Amino acid sequence: MACDTVFFDIDTQFDFLVPSGALYVPRAERIVPAIARLNRFAASRGFPVVSTTDAHSESDPEFASWPPHCIAGTLGQRKPEATLLERRVAVPNRAGVFSITGLDQIVLEKQTVDVFDTETIRPLLAHFEADRYVVYGVVTEVCVLHAARGLLATGKPVAVVEDAIECLTAASARQALEELRSLGAAIGTVASVTASGF
Repeated sequence: MACDTVFFDIDTQFDFLVPSGALYVPRAERIVPAIARLNRFAASRGFPVVSTTDAHSESDPEFASWPPHCIAGTLGQRKPEATLLERRVAVPNRAGVFSITGLDQIVLEKQTVDVFDTETIRPLLAHFEADRYVVYGVVTEVCVLHAARGLLATGKPVAVVEDAIECLTAASARQALEELRSLGAAIGTVASVTASGF
């Protein structure tokens, strides 16, 4: 199913977005309206939204590097209602066939910081055959960076939405965005994306 654009909503989950979250990113709650606007805009234009989500077990190997967070089935693992689209499906990280026909949002579960470690991302990209990608979410210098790198490696244009991302530190975020620019990414805003694409 060839499509013009696919929007990537990266890890916008309660454990990252709210002060009571297990791995709260300071100021991240401010981007929720921007995420909601981008997701709704994509749906209104018929562009699929891929929402990556951490879905960890209680003894996940990632917890050797990061404090426990986004344990599957907990409130912290969920996305804010404003970021969810009505026609959606959750896709676990395992090989196999999954149906996404007629859906606006694919909630893609993962267990590492890099969505390209999943069994599902490459079949999904092959299904969409997108001409370009729009990326936003948390955090700029970790999961957003990995997702944008992987999408740029497909050779298709990628835009990172600067006012719909949040970072751990300003310095590392600048470095991440500079790297993505050097790889060919465009850096846009919610207004520019919703007005004219990128």
